[in-house]
Amino acid sequence: MRLFRLARIVSVALRHGLDGMLIEAEPTGRAARWLAPLLRWRRFSEPRAVRLRKALEALGPIFVKFGQVLSTRRDLLPPDVAEELAKLQDRVPPFPSEQAVAEIEAAFGRPLNQVFPEFDLTPVASASVAQVHFAKLPDGREVAVKVLRPGMRPVIAHDLALMDTLARLVEAVSVDGRRLKPREVVAEFAKYLYDELDLMHEAANCSQLRRNFEHSPLLVVPEVYWDYCATAVMTMERMHGTPISQTDVLLAKGIDLKALSRAGVEIFFTQVFRDGFFHADMHPGNILVADDGRYIALDFGIVGTLNEVDKNYLAQNFLAFFRRDYKRVAEAHIESGWAPADTRVDELEAAVRTVCEPIFDRPLKDISFGKLLLRLFQTSRRFNVEIQPQLVMLQKTLLNIEGLGRQLDPELDLWKTAKPFLERWMSRQIGWRALVDGLKHEGPYWAKELPQLPRLIYRRLAEEPRRDDSALKLLLAEQRRQRVALLLIALVAAAALALEASRVLG
Repeated sequence: MRLFRLARIVSVALRHGLDGMLIEAEPTGRAARWLAPLLRWRRFSEPRAVRLRKALEALGPIFVKFGQVLSTRRDLLPPDVAEELAKLQDRVPPFPSEQAVAEIEAAFGRPLNQVFPEFDLTPVASASVAQVHFAKLPDGREVAVKVLRPGMRPVIAHDLALMDTLARLVEAVSVDGRRLKPREVVAEFAKYLYDELDLMHEAANCSQLRRNFEHSPLLVVPEVYWDYCATAVMTMERMHGTPISQTDVLLAKGIDLKALSRAGVEIFFTQVFRDGFFHADMHPGNILVADDGRYIALDFGIVGTLNEVDKNYLAQNFLAFFRRDYKRVAEAHIESGWAPADTRVDELEAAVRTVCEPIFDRPLKDISFGKLLLRLFQTSRRFNVEIQPQLVMLQKTLLNIEGLGRQLDPELDLWKTAKPFLERWMSRQIGWRALVDGLKHEGPYWAKELPQLPRLIYRRLAEEPRRDDSALKLLLAEQRRQRVALLLIALVAAAALALEASRVLG
């Protein structure tokens, strides 16, 4: 079977001229000299990026999904290829409803009508990995039931093995093979795809995002019904709203599109900088708008996470961009560890200035925040900066949010909308607010550890005179004990102050 599938891949690649891309990339140039005369009879009217997209579509849903994921790695791909792959749509015919019923009954070990008294056999959405049906719980609550497509694991394992083989070929013949790390990209895709095969993983993402935005005036996230979830089935609250792409309907309902576009930016930056946990698949198909003007998020298979170092790196860079402080951008790269410690600040500053200064001659509302970040990543590569996958995912999500916001409001100034939020966030990272937050966080740990310190330090100091009975050693040891005692008193007082501040403030 694998040989037949490989033959199919080779056939599609030849038909769309993908072999020409590999031949052109071969470092010695010999392949181009030898094979060009044999392939000269073929003529392609479409650009290479379009041909690559169509080839992936011809190879089926797993390759389409791979192209979608690959399009997020704009730090690795040529701009034309990344833009074209972003157009891939995961359109897959639904699988038979009888199979969906069988999956649900197998997951819960009882007949369908004992799990869902009402179940719509016609799916409302279908993708390469799962499809969605509407249903009702025994207590009458309306739900959306996501069911995993049967038999996906062996199909995925088979196609991933072929992708790894192709990646090795690209590394062998392409001059950029090692830099692009195609095998690492395939491995990253495999992890993401296998996560999608466990719908409990997506349910956990949904639950976390809902908890982060509980009682939010901006975003609604469906509730997960854990008693009706399994590896192959995810059940969540059915959401009612208007697809965000239907702007005419939104206007007819009295929704303020300008306010909606600004809210989308605020939601994104809140997820990134407050929570470090963001929905990373915010295309229009995954967003509804409630009648009260709030966003409704759907499909939680892809999320991104950021640690404090990542968040600080981004905030420092964004604020420095706002102020056109290119030296600070360079310093932030080095301080965050993304650029090697021996990088010359003035050289990196000059490179960043070259990227940014032409952009700032345009009106702020016409500047693409996401594309600016992309160009920064591309420039950083010259200085051996390895951009982390979570930052590339964030950059892709930022492009989605930016495009969505300007679809709602062409005059949206993303910079003006984001700057106050970032400044408020930075004010909490430094100064007295940061000190209070730090004391609240560390106070309980100090309370646990401090009572043990006098005993541990005394034991350590008491051991020294036993090793040397000289009067001088005894005197020095006594002086150290006195100093340590004073230090411990100060530490205990600080801990008490921290605990009191924690009690009063939180």
